[in-house]
Amino acid sequence: MTYCVGMVLDKGLVMMSDTRTNSGVDNISVFKKMFHWTVPGERILSVMTAGNLATTQAVISQLEERTKAPEDRNNSLLKAPTMFQVASEIGQLLRDTIAKTQEDNGARGKGRFTASIILAGQIEGMEPRLFMIYPEGNFIEASFDTPFFQIGETKYGRPILIRGYDKDMSFEDAVKLIMVSFDSTLKANLSVGLPLDLMVIGRASFEATHVRRITHDDEYFQAISSSWGDALKSAFHSLPDYSFDEKS
Repeated sequence: MTYCVGMVLDKGLVMMSDTRTNSGVDNISVFKKMFHWTVPGERILSVMTAGNLATTQAVISQLEERTKAPEDRNNSLLKAPTMFQVASEIGQLLRDTIAKTQEDNGARGKGRFTASIILAGQIEGMEPRLFMIYPEGNFIEASFDTPFFQIGETKYGRPILIRGYDKDMSFEDAVKLIMVSFDSTLKANLSVGLPLDLMVIGRASFEATHVRRITHDDEYFQAISSSWGDALKSAFHSLPDYSFDEKS
């Protein structure tokens, strides 16, 4: 399982992903799920992936053209004129990769090779944009009503984001909010795990403003986890007491 969050703010974009993959309780590995490409001063694109690992790695490899010699590689995403066209190209590639893999595996592969992707980025002269790309290749864009996207194990961290999000919030507060969301997910589901990858992209910076890998011994994340647990207990005990003797 996976957990990834992409968030759009007035100040730019914030993304975080876990790195755990597993094929059963005795086969757990760490794989990167966040990737980005830049053209200095012109664009930055970042994707996070969830789903079948072979499928997502095949998509990333094709985006980066890893089958070619380095001097022959030509990432077409770096030439698309709009983020919409970037999303369209990734969606088509994802759909075709899933279809080909399922065809090669016949009935045995049906439904096993699905994946989804969060795309974030900005191209010069345009606004920062955030997309959710589905296995079928179609996609939706973040809006005022839906300012963040999640993929993977979404249910445990979603209430935190809904209650805490503000489009005017600082990057620092956004990172704190997403970390709380991840901590809640980690506590509830063993298939999501550290390390976590964090990226912040400032508006019109066209580069990663802040990149960090959060490991098991990260002092700030440990403090967030501990303080959030204490705050929840304090809030719970501050609620009005229920009485069995109260008359209806």
